[in-house]
Formats: sequence, C-alpha cells, structure tokens
Amino acid sequence: MNGALLALLSAASFGTSDFAGGIAARRIPALRVVLLSYPVTMVLLGGLAVVVGGRISPGAIGCGMACGIALGLGGWWFYAALGSGPISVVSPVSAVLTAGVPVVVGLVEGERPGPVAATGIALALLAVVMVSRQATDEDTRPHRFTRKVAWLTVGAGVAFGLDFVFIDAAPPDSGLWPLAFARVTAALLVIAVATGTGDLRLPSGRPMRLALLAALADTGANIAMLLALRGSDLSLASVLISLFPAVTVVLAIVLLRERVHRAQLAGMLAAVAAVVMITAG
Repeated sequence: MNGALLALLSAASFGTSDFAGGIAARRIPALRVVLLSYPVTMVLLGGLAVVVGGRISPGAIGCGMACGIALGLGGWWFYAALGSGPISVVSPVSAVLTAGVPVVVGLVEGERPGPVAATGIALALLAVVMVSRQATDEDTRPHRFTRKVAWLTVGAGVAFGLDFVFIDAAPPDSGLWPLAFARVTAALLVIAVATGTGDLRLPSGRPMRLALLAALADTGANIAMLLALRGSDLSLASVLISLFPAVTVVLAIVLLRERVHRAQLAGMLAAVAAVVMITAG
C-alpha cells in the first residue's frame, strides 16, 4: 500500500475517532473522554510495538516523547478553545495550522513537490478550512474570539502539526515504538492535568463505549500515519491526513442527520480534487 493510500486511511480513522470522541464529549467533560481513550490507545500501541518489534533507540524514545507532549498539549488547548470561543473560527484555524506546519517544515528540509502536487496541497489546505467550518448553536452564543482563545487555537494547531513532524523524524528501524512512547507521554500528561484540576474520573455507560471506539480508531490512525510518513514526503502525507474533518462531517450527516452547508460540500469536493492532484503529482 503506497503512502497516499495509507495517509487517507489514517485520515478516515482520525475522523472516526474524533466523531466518537466528540459524541462522548457532548455528555461528559472532554477531559474524561481522553482519560480513558489515551491510556487504552497506549496499551494497544504498546502491545503491537512488542509484536512488530524494532529497535528502541534514543531517537525513538525522544521523538515519541516529543510527539506525546505535542499531542497532549494540543488536545487540551483545542478543547479549551472550543469551550471558550466560536467553533466556526477555532476549528478551521487550528485545522489549517495542523496541515500547514508539516508542509513548511518539509519545504525547509528540501522537499519540492511537483507543480500539480503543490497545487493540490494548496487546494487541500483550503478544503480543510471549508470542511471544518460549522454553523452550530454554539456560534449564536456569546463566545468571542478573544486573545486567549486565539493563542489556544494557534497553540493547538501548531502542536498537532508538530505531532506529524516528530513522528516523521523517528528512526525508520524503530517499528511502532515511537507511537507507544508518544502515547505513554500523552497519557501521563492528561492524567497530571486531570489530577491538578480535580477531575480525575473515568466515563461510564455510553460515553465509555464511545471513548473505547475512539481509542480503537485512534490506534489504527496512528499506525497508518506512521507508515504513510515513512512511505512518502512529510508535506504530502501530512496534508492528506489533515483531511480527516471531511470524514467527521460525513459521519455527522449520515448518523446524526446534521445539515451540510454549502461551504462544507464545496470543501469535500475540493478535498477529492486535491487528493487526485497530490497522488498524481
């Protein structure tokens, strides 16, 4: 399976994970969702890392821990921004930064996509913004894009983008160990935050089942992400993976009967065109 297909598989799994986790977070605080999903993903990836094998080197540990810190902080800041600011601004801004940071790093490192692929990257970044934009009840409430929300949004987008960069930098002979160390670090960080805020409680009932589904999808997404980054350029794979909001939107339309907006439909069509251009270029 080539890098582009693996990147799209990763996007589909990330989108599914976000959908399940988002539904759970409607019923309980988001921090409690990741308090279950992160440790479960850690156990799954740790077990798979043992089975797959690979060399546990300082590079694998260091890149994994850096990835885990970025992932843990990014998730915390993202949910904090969504809770205080307008979703229609927070979501697209963070998403385009998530896609854009690895592209910039790849270009700095000497990656030079062809003209068709480069156009596809630009179109994909636009598609991420259009698909992520939502007009929800939250947007009618007095949630303002304050300086604090702006910093949280930018921090979350940059942190998620660095997640791709750090995993891409992991040694190729390390197997799945960088992902395992990343999840150990992220889980410890989330537990520390929950302890400090006095909200160290696990979900139960339907939110628990949704959190477990999110963990399973997240595990598959991370494995596909690692293989995609190892099989293609950072700038190309990261942009394709960042199309995951399209999957979340489609699931919301099909399963929750949510209304699709014209901008989201145009964004999904642009995403399809971008995928064709990136894979062809």
